Amino acid sequence: MSMDSTLASDPQAIATGIWHPPHSSREVPARLLDVGGSLIVLSDEEGDASKRLAWGIRSDIDVSQRVGSIPRRIVFGNESVFETRDNDAVDAYLQSRGEKRSSFVHRLEIVRPRLIAFALAVFVLASIIYRYAVPALVEVAVLVTPPVVPKMMSAGTLKTLDRVTFGPSKLLEAQQAEIRDDFTRITANAEGGAGRYHLNFRDGGLIGPNAFALPDGNLVLTDQLVELAGGDKEMITAVLGHEIGHVEYKHSLRQLYSAAGVAGLVLLIAGDVGSGVHDVLTQGGGLLALSYSRQAEAQADRRSVELMLAAGEDPAALSRFFDLLEAKLDDHGDTSMLSTHPGTPERKQAILDYARELQEKQARTGG
Repeated sequence: MSMDSTLASDPQAIATGIWHPPHSSREVPARLLDVGGSLIVLSDEEGDASKRLAWGIRSDIDVSQRVGSIPRRIVFGNESVFETRDNDAVDAYLQSRGEKRSSFVHRLEIVRPRLIAFALAVFVLASIIYRYAVPALVEVAVLVTPPVVPKMMSAGTLKTLDRVTFGPSKLLEAQQAEIRDDFTRITANAEGGAGRYHLNFRDGGLIGPNAFALPDGNLVLTDQLVELAGGDKEMITAVLGHEIGHVEYKHSLRQLYSAAGVAGLVLLIAGDVGSGVHDVLTQGGGLLALSYSRQAEAQADRRSVELMLAAGEDPAALSRFFDLLEAKLDDHGDTSMLSTHPGTPERKQAILDYARELQEKQARTGG
């Protein structure tokens, strides 16, 4: 609604929009008015019209800078927010008070060549930050993270999964004991030794056949994956060796910090652009950080080969897992049944090549 039409119905009205109570996503249709230099928000909600929702003197109220057609946010002292798309009306009101609130970004938009140059500069800067600064900060964050943080993360994650997804394992105790014995043999050569890792058996429920590692060294193996493997215990051990690799390389922490870093970069550039767009950008940042997973999976695959060879097991056993996926689940593409384990054919060949390389090296050195 334009300012002229708003003023026609109420001489003191500034703009119409939506009011959000403090710390709430609830939306109330409302209008913004100036009364003696103070700003008041009145409800336009049916059955509750003209109820005062917020009030404050101008000096205690923050009005967001104008950025294109993005809605303006008027934040009151109690942290409630009036949001309006009537940017012209807000500008007219501020100018009538002698305030110049047109932002630097908005002024650039008026001259298109400057806008293009500014956008290119932002893109280049963001690319440099993402390519170099974010990975460096991730490594620093991983380095300074105290041990209690991975433990808290893991405990919370496992507790949530047990509550909403997993069920108690239905594997026989003898079957669990055999798998644990094999698991203990490979953890003996892992970073931190056998005492750092703990194997948890669960009925996977909707997740189905899967195995994953938590940052503190807890590993989860589902009954469905054991069933899928049949009697191939070496293959199960190799899968667990892969998960140990994730723990050793701190992939979970790196992925978490990468997602946080990308989300922070997006918000630094975009600023406060409303709750809906904010959520989309944040989630997009998290998805973008998942591009690190292919390298992480390759590292974990190689670590599985190393651990299996050191334990006197078949170092290429993990490749049979991918054979199984192709044979039983018809997985011949670039992604497998496990969203965290992409690239089945390519990874299988890499595992076979690396196992052969280590065996030949072992034969030459007599190790």
